[in-house]
This record gives sequence, structure tokens and C-alpha cells, in this order.
Amino acid sequence: MLLAIDVGNTDTVLGVFDGSRLVADFRLHTEPRATGAELGLVVVALLRSAGVEPEAISAVAVSNVVPDLSRSLEDLGRQRFGGPPLVIGPGVRTGIRIHYDDPSLVGADRIANAVAAQHLYGGPAIICDFGTATTVDAIDAAGDYLGGAVAPGLMVSHDALVERAARLSNVDLAAPTAVLGHNPRASMQAGLMLGYAGLAEGLVARMRREMEGEPKLILTGGLAPLMAGLIPGVYATDEWLTLVGLRLLHELNTA
Repeated sequence: MLLAIDVGNTDTVLGVFDGSRLVADFRLHTEPRATGAELGLVVVALLRSAGVEPEAISAVAVSNVVPDLSRSLEDLGRQRFGGPPLVIGPGVRTGIRIHYDDPSLVGADRIANAVAAQHLYGGPAIICDFGTATTVDAIDAAGDYLGGAVAPGLMVSHDALVERAARLSNVDLAAPTAVLGHNPRASMQAGLMLGYAGLAEGLVARMRREMEGEPKLILTGGLAPLMAGLIPGVYATDEWLTLVGLRLLHELNTA
């Protein structure tokens, strides 16, 4: 079995693949100071809670945007799973061309998303990933990565607003019933949810004008199911797109 680990700035998502089938998934808060041993204890406990024995894991693939965890993730693979993980980055085969001034600066999760989008849905496509950052990336008909845009994530904006506006407090992220809010909670929900839907919609429209063909719109990330009903023209919502991309990249680099 393959353990795929997508380390984000806020959350870490793990998936266990038996062949091409995702048989278990977990989400936990990212702790940048965690050691390899600490990660090992948590991961083993999660695996066993899902009925997966750690000995069944034969390989690990990692997408990591938190540099402080790089050594710990290497240690996790060596200490618990018999060898170093495949860490997506420079030198790893992707099977696609990356149109970026310095390809090494593209986040590993964005490359994994591009690879999975091409495999599952075909290009051209635009991928919106709603995480700590909101990323909007494009691939062409051949699956090559064309570039993208990065904006602050929805929760980043929520937290900044609450921190800097003395009379505003935390709200649940839920789709508002109207854009005209009649109390602080409803007004914030409208501004955050519909505002980010508009941000994504606007970026997608501008990207489409720069691309050939009719790109499919694919949403991913933890907030994707919540945003899907607010953005028109969504072709697919796939919360596990990054994990599938890690599986595909692992297959490509171990074939």
C-alpha cells in the first residue's frame, strides 16, 4: 500500500492507496515543529484506527509546502516505513512540462493537482484549490502546467478580519442565503463566501481568455465542497485530487 501525505500550511491530509483505490483518509492540523518520531506515533495511530497495519505500507509519497518539516518527513519514512519517502520536488519526474520561470518554485501540491486533473478529467482544465492559500492553476490539452494565480485563503482572510476589526468575531463558514446581510454574522458570511466565489470566478474567466479550447473547472481542497454550489460552471469537485496526484507521481517514478 502507498501512504500519500499532503502537508499544507494549516492541515495535513493523508491517504492510503491499495493500488488505485483510496481505502483510508485522514486530516490533522499541521505542526511545523513535529519530529519524525512524533509524526510516526500519530500516523501509526491513525492507520490502526482505520484497520491498516503500518507494516502494510510499502511506500510513502509526500507533497510538502512547510520547509521546517522536510527532515521530519524524511525521518518518518525511514523510521516507520523502511525507507525515505518520495518527496515531490526538483528531480522528480512529473510527465508534464512546467511553464514557470523557475519550475522548482511551483508548490508540489499544485503539480500534483495538475497531474491528477489531466489523468482523471483531461485538459485543458483550470484547478481551484481552496486551502490556506487559494490557488488557481491551468493545464493545456496535453496536461502541461501553464501557470496560475495565488491569493490568500478564505480562512486567512477570515482570521485577519477578526484580528484587525475590533467589533467582528468568528463566524462559521456556511453558504449565505443572500448577499444582503442583516447582521454582522450574515454580512461576514456573505463577504467571505460570496466574495471568494467571485474571486475564483473572476480569475477563471480571465484565465479562459488566455487559454485555448474550453477548459474544465475543477475544485479541490478542504473547502471545495462548500464552494462548489457558489461557483458556476464547475465540472468536478474532487477533495482528494492532490492525493491522487501523489499516487500517480509515485507510480511514474517507480515504474
